[in-house]
Amino acid sequence: MKSTTEKFGNTPHLPSLWTRADALKVHADDPTTTQPLVSADFPVLSDKVFIWDTMPLRDIDGNITSVDGWSVIFTLTADRHPNDPQYLDENGNYDITRDWTDRHGRAKMYYWYSRTGKDWKLGGRVMAEGVSPTVREWAGTPILLNEQGEVDLYYTAVTPGATIVKVRGRVVTTEHGVSLVGFEKVKPLFEADGKMYQTEAQNAFWGFRDPWPFRDPKDGKLYMLFEGNVAGERGSHKVGKAEIGDVPPGYEDVGNSRFQTACVGIAVARDEDGDDWEMLPPLLTAVGVNDQTERPHFVFQDGKYYLFTISHTFTYGDGVTGPDGVYGFVADSLFGPYVPLNGSGLVLGNPSSQPFQTYSHCVMPNGLVTSFIDSVPTGEGGTQVRIGGTEAPTVGIKIKGQQTFVVAEYDYGYIPPMVDVTLK
Repeated sequence: MKSTTEKFGNTPHLPSLWTRADALKVHADDPTTTQPLVSADFPVLSDKVFIWDTMPLRDIDGNITSVDGWSVIFTLTADRHPNDPQYLDENGNYDITRDWTDRHGRAKMYYWYSRTGKDWKLGGRVMAEGVSPTVREWAGTPILLNEQGEVDLYYTAVTPGATIVKVRGRVVTTEHGVSLVGFEKVKPLFEADGKMYQTEAQNAFWGFRDPWPFRDPKDGKLYMLFEGNVAGERGSHKVGKAEIGDVPPGYEDVGNSRFQTACVGIAVARDEDGDDWEMLPPLLTAVGVNDQTERPHFVFQDGKYYLFTISHTFTYGDGVTGPDGVYGFVADSLFGPYVPLNGSGLVLGNPSSQPFQTYSHCVMPNGLVTSFIDSVPTGEGGTQVRIGGTEAPTVGIKIKGQQTFVVAEYDYGYIPPMVDVTLK
């Protein structure tokens, strides 16, 4: 298969490349790009359910939005099973690690509400059982459309296949809480095409998910980011000079990194309602570097486009590595070229002493970064861990040009609104 730049040579724009040379600049435990340690005595939002990917209600411009003074978040959620025989060990004790590991297969979309931007109260399922066309409801974005409280929830319908979909409902408030109504008719939008974005037939380990719609502040058009992999049969991709970048002597060997084919995809709406979409070539590719660029999203600041995405240590290619966390890139225009923030792309990674403490970071326009707790070591040598499945402490970062800096730490699950909408 051709290299990235050759593959997309006759398209409207060329993807920017996250190169192996960029990734070699990634360094764990730099205090300016490392998430503070999460204590093992963290509070749990609910002992009934696990939560992980958190999706704050926002407007189409990215502003975190409350409704009649109520903040609302959506989360990927799964029931905890402390009494289920399949999650009991040989001594009859609850094996929470196995239960947590299995959560993705039963992921459903739930919502929570709060007056304080923390202290979240569980509202329940967003969609009734059977509404979603597939088994799993995976991450996306809830958009508040208007002062009538209408919400478009874009999400990923998974198994069978993976389809970007949307469902419309409405948020209703009282002085005592929030309820969601509607969310009854799911509309499929698009799937991977096998030409720009890899399909399951091309790669059983492909990714195609995490829709994030937005309106471009410069051209006013409606677009959507999503996670994908560059099209082509698994193992056929070429890691050429462009993908390698300017590496020092001795770093030219790419090993088996041709299996790493992550990209940040983009689509443009053909209508104003977001019902009809055209996929465009990726904004960014990581061929030879990493196999996942999950939950891509923007922060628009100082006339620049700050593109953020999350990734794992285990999805890096041979010869390069980095911590679980959020990575970022910046450009002066929507279609790039993008350059890695901090020279490497790393914006906020887990400390090496607690490499799995948090994940699924979302950078908000006010510089606050939310994530969930995965697992935190509890004993000497890290042999024992405490499973999270709950909100992590919010972190504050400052974005200055092509650099970012960790500057603050806040309470667990602190997601304050930037805009309050009064319903009519």
